[in-house]
Amino acid sequence: MEDFINNLPQLAKDKHKEHKAYFKKLKRKPPKDLDYKMQDLHEEEFAQTDCLKCANCCKTTGPLFTDRDITRIAKHFKMKEVQFIATYLRVDEENDYVLQETPCTFLGADNYCMIYDFRPKACAEFPHTDRKKFQQIANLTLKNVAICPAAFNIVEKMRERIPMK
Repeated sequence: MEDFINNLPQLAKDKHKEHKAYFKKLKRKPPKDLDYKMQDLHEEEFAQTDCLKCANCCKTTGPLFTDRDITRIAKHFKMKEVQFIATYLRVDEENDYVLQETPCTFLGADNYCMIYDFRPKACAEFPHTDRKKFQQIANLTLKNVAICPAAFNIVEKMRERIPMK
């Protein structure tokens, strides 16, 4: 698994043109049952993928924090929202709240999330491969295949099972 994670950015880079062309066709003419097929692929992959053995998403990127996320997590820490923001977050170039640093402050040495039950929505939904209207998040998926081994595997299986002409 570790070798796969280490090679993933290069692997994703090598497949980028193929993936991009595939998603361009998918956006143009998505199959009517795409969401159902994606749900199946997602469930199949995560039945055999243990995120705790990887946690690459938490180690290399940070989620966006919505106002709701901030309220919920600050309440969990018994902090005022402004204090939570000042302690853990910064505003990025797109004016979104993100973590001040990576790896994630809340990631334990055992790859467990210290705020799992309160984690940001973006974390709970990552890698977004079971999202409705999946074809609309092609650019996000292209980024995620370089971070998440499961997302990479899902896209590869997707290309096999949902051929685009």
